[in-house]
Order: sequence, then C-alpha cells, then structure tokens
Amino acid sequence: MTPLLQSVLSVGLLVAILALLHVPLGEWMYRVFTDERDWRVERALYRVVGVDSRAEQRWSTYALSVISFGVVSVLALWGLILGQRWLPWGLGRSQDWHTALNTAISFTTNTNWQSYAGEAGAGYTVQMAGLTVQNFVSAATGIAVAIALVRAIARQDTDRIGNFWVDLIRSSLRILLPIAALGAVLLLAGGVIQNLADPHTITTITGQRQVIQGGPVASQEAIKLVGTNGGGFFNANSAHPFENPNPWTNLLEIVLVLMIPFSLPWTYGRMVGDRRQGAVLTGVMGVLYLTSVALTVWAEQAATTGVAGSMEGKEQRFGTIASVIFGAATTGTSTGAVNSMHESYSPLGGGVLMVNMQLGEVSPGGVGTGLYGILVLAIITVFIAGLMVGRTPELLGKSVGRREITYAALASITMPALVLLFTGASLVLPTARHALLNSGPHGLSEMLYAFSSASNNNGSAFAGLSADQPWLNLTLGFCMFAARFGIIAFTLALAGSLVEQRRRPVTAGTLPTNTPLFAVLLTGITLVLAGLTFFPALALGPIAEALS
Repeated sequence: MTPLLQSVLSVGLLVAILALLHVPLGEWMYRVFTDERDWRVERALYRVVGVDSRAEQRWSTYALSVISFGVVSVLALWGLILGQRWLPWGLGRSQDWHTALNTAISFTTNTNWQSYAGEAGAGYTVQMAGLTVQNFVSAATGIAVAIALVRAIARQDTDRIGNFWVDLIRSSLRILLPIAALGAVLLLAGGVIQNLADPHTITTITGQRQVIQGGPVASQEAIKLVGTNGGGFFNANSAHPFENPNPWTNLLEIVLVLMIPFSLPWTYGRMVGDRRQGAVLTGVMGVLYLTSVALTVWAEQAATTGVAGSMEGKEQRFGTIASVIFGAATTGTSTGAVNSMHESYSPLGGGVLMVNMQLGEVSPGGVGTGLYGILVLAIITVFIAGLMVGRTPELLGKSVGRREITYAALASITMPALVLLFTGASLVLPTARHALLNSGPHGLSEMLYAFSSASNNNGSAFAGLSADQPWLNLTLGFCMFAARFGIIAFTLALAGSLVEQRRRPVTAGTLPTNTPLFAVLLTGITLVLAGLTFFPALALGPIAEALS
C-alpha cells in the first residue's frame, strides 16, 4: 500500500467515525445545557457546595468563580503531591516543591505538562484522587466557559450568562463521565492495564533485571484523552504499550481526543438557532486539522526514501502515518498526549506540530477552549472583514464595537506574548539554556515548543529539554496559569459585553457569518494572525533547520 493511499484510508476512517458521532454528541450537549431540570445527584452536590442552581451569574461573578476554583484546585493538588509519601499507595514517590507546583498548575489548567516521569513522580493515590479528578474538572471548566460565551451570543437584554457551578457539574456528570467510563472499558478490552499492583522486578531472558509497572491506567487514560488533558501515567505517555497497546487502541484514542471538540460547534449552532453557524466552524476546524496532517505526512515521507517514511522516534506498532495523525490531533487540541517523539520529526514536520498550537489550538482545539477560541477569532474576522467591505461588524445581530474588539484582541494576544517573552528570556539565561539538548535552530525549537505548549495549555513535549529545574518549572507554570485564566477572563468579559446587547435585525449591510466565504475569511485570519506573530521565531528555528 502506498503512503498516499494509507494516509487517505486512515484519515477517511477517522473522519467517518467523527461524522457519525458529531450530530448525536453535539445534540446531547445542547440538551445538557438547555435542560431546566437537575438530576438528583446534581441537586445533592448543589446542597453540599451551597449553590442555587436557578441563580445565574454576571460575567464578573462567573469569572471570579472560575479563577477562585482554579486557585483552590492548584493549592489542594500541590499539597496532595507534596504529602503523597504519607498516603496509601504512595509507593515512596515524591517531587521537589517546584516540580509539584508545576504539576499542580499543569493539571488544574488542563495543560498536563509533566516535568516528572509518570511512573516515578506520582503514586496511585495522587494519580486517582488528584490528577484524574483535575482531568475531569479542568476539562469541564473549558466547556463551561465556552457555553457561557455561546449563551451571551444567543441571549439579549440581560446581564446573566449562566451559573459556573451548574455548568461545571453538568459537564462533568452528564458529558465527560459517561464517555470516559465507556472509553475506559474499550481501552481495557484493547489491552490497557488497570490494577493496583505494586511495581515488581523480573529477570529477563538475557539475565538483566527490569521493573514492571502496574497501576490504574485505563481509568486515567480515558479521561486524559476525552478531556483533551494528555498527562501520561507513564513517562512514555501513549507510546507506552500499557497505555496504548496496538493500532486499534491508537485509533480509539485519536477519536476520544477529537470527538467533543468537533461536536461542540453543532451545540453552538443549536443554541444560537442557526446550525449553519456551527457548520462553518466545523469546516474551518476540519480544514486546519486535515491540512496539518497532510503537511506533516509529506514532511515525514520526504525526510526518507523508504516507503514507511521516517521512523525515527516512532513506534513500530503504529508507523509514520498513525503517528502523524495522532500528533496532529493532540497538538491541534489542548492534549499533551504523544505516541511518538516530536523532536525526532523532520524540521518541517515538527514545525507544523508547533504551529498547530500557535494557531491558538483551534484545529479543532481543546474541550471547550477550541470553541471559545475560534469564536474570538470569528469576532476579530467580523470586525476586520466588515471594515474592509464597509459592512456593519456584527455576529448574529450583536455589534462588534470598541469594547468587544478590545476584549477579543486581548484574549488573542495573551498567548503569543507569553510564548515569545519567556522563550526569549530563557534563551539568554544560562541556567535555562544549559537545559537544552541541542544548540542552534533545533535548540531554539526545543525552547519555543516548550513555551508554546505551556501557554496554549497543551502539555506535549518536544523532548530534548531538561525542564525539571526551578526556572523552567516556575516560568512554565506561570505561563500555564496566566494563559488559561487570562484568556478565560477576557473571553468572559467579551461575553458580558455581548449578552447585554439587543439583537439587531439582519439588513443588506450585515456581513453573513454562515457562508463558505466567511469560512474562508476566518481560516485566513487565523493563519495570518499566527503567521505575523510567530513567523520570525519559526524562521530562526524549524525553517532555518530545514534549509540548512
């Protein structure tokens, strides 16, 4: 089978599965957030936390709830990690204070960057009671913020955008938990392990001694993927056979990563009363994702004359094509999972994976974050296109004026500012520069990838960077926290500005946002904004390496 045919068949199967899931899952999420009834277990949780599920919040209160929940989560998880040596199933594992803080911020912000080796830095109690819990609630937070922005676009003459605690609990119990439970069962059937066995040492046939790890892997693996989290139970992440045993589980894991991000636009279209609006967003996300797959496959095939393509850093179980599809899915979303070593990709192949994150991870983006990220870009597109052709800048009857474009611009520049500022600072600091495995353009790519991953709440590692040191742990942690909650704050401020407006009637001067032309404009603006921002850095890193 030729590489081209293999790529087409692999991507075609993935697209067919996502197409089958897109409508029913999107429709279910629409019903979850428009249902006026609470489940019994939800009412019990509301009583425990003292929440009135019928009381909605202004954007400022909603934002305060999100940020305060994040701060409390960081502190609680930090304490749990530091105290794990005294907990059951601690297995004698520990982390330095700065590594533990980085880990706590990472899992709370849905980044799941790991400066520690999974099988050496976290015992089973921390994995289950700390990291897995954050895998659920951090993903649910992203969905909640996206739905709050959608409500702001759909509603008028009010200042309420929903209740964060209700959205958080419904996202966790009605969406993430059922899918993760089913996913865990399927992964178990595929060979992923699930136990509480202590690590044990065996003697191999060559006489060497090897430690065989156990652990509750399948339960964490499922939500790691469904919630676009990405933290590996083992250091090798989804390249480890206990996490991802075979090509069948590899396909399943890709589907779990992409299913909610690609279904949320349907939910958006239903909530605003125009399914074509959601179709436009799905189309843009799909084009960006498929383009990244095609470019990376081409780069990896061109890097070698072999039919199999470049196999450096890739698993024999999966091969080049499946590794590329997985890499594009996880860097196009906020998922730090990897089934191959991205540093071993060709310069252009690794560069494409880096660009996937630098687009703002909207191809299709993380759970919730992809939807509100692309809606912010849609508002910028409406504003620019409207000014270019002399039409009123409106999105679904909501005016995009000075306040709205200011919040959208602040949300869009937060991530690039953090990436470029801290990449530059780290490259001139000897302590951080000595953590690089390589010098020259490839060394720049290692550092640029790390801060792109942290500031986009992705969490995947380029490899080659020894990040477990105070400077990198603290600066990467700061980027994770500032990017996550800074962008959320600006997005919710934008929601507050939109929800107060009365919907204007469509006129001949209104720019339609449900047409193929708008999809092309949105795609172009997304690429131009990222290109203008990151091209100089990319020219010094992966592009220079490819040309050398």
